[in-house]
Amino acid sequence: MNKAFVKESDRDDEDDVPEAAALPAGTRNYMTPQGYERLRGELTHLMNVERPSVVQVVSWAASNGDRSENGDYLYGKKRLREIDRRMRFLTKRLDIAEVVDPALQPNRDQVFFGATVQYVDKAGEEHTVTIVGVDEAEPLAGRISWISPVARALTKAREGDTVVLRTPGGVDELDILEVRYPE
Repeated sequence: MNKAFVKESDRDDEDDVPEAAALPAGTRNYMTPQGYERLRGELTHLMNVERPSVVQVVSWAASNGDRSENGDYLYGKKRLREIDRRMRFLTKRLDIAEVVDPALQPNRDQVFFGATVQYVDKAGEEHTVTIVGVDEAEPLAGRISWISPVARALTKAREGDTVVLRTPGGVDELDILEVRYPE
């Protein structure tokens, strides 16, 4: 069948998958120094190690002849697209990054970016979270994004305060037990 009559594209649908949470319009891309270095290290590794290695494999596979059924060539080209997409993403994120060192926070008794907060919810469960950048967030490891509902509820509160957290599941109250920053 002629391609003109098919609504499929040559591109893989996977290429359209977003890599990380989008930043809200008009906000800055805050990052800790460690998060910035991790992303920069990943970009450097992709540029200097992984991409040249894949290019070498693709070049070798292309020299073998028929490319239409050459698995090394097809997989290599797909992997190159993935690497290039990730490199573009990392470059854009690092270009707009605003590095904030939590160790330099003057108001150490109040919750701001980079703070580690220990709190108790209404159910009596104790939680410890560290407020980090969007690209550094790992909720299962207790590292939440500064734009998350919990982080927004905690921001500017002090030890002993009770803050209200509004979620789709209802309203919760969080009692702040401790606020600390890295030294």
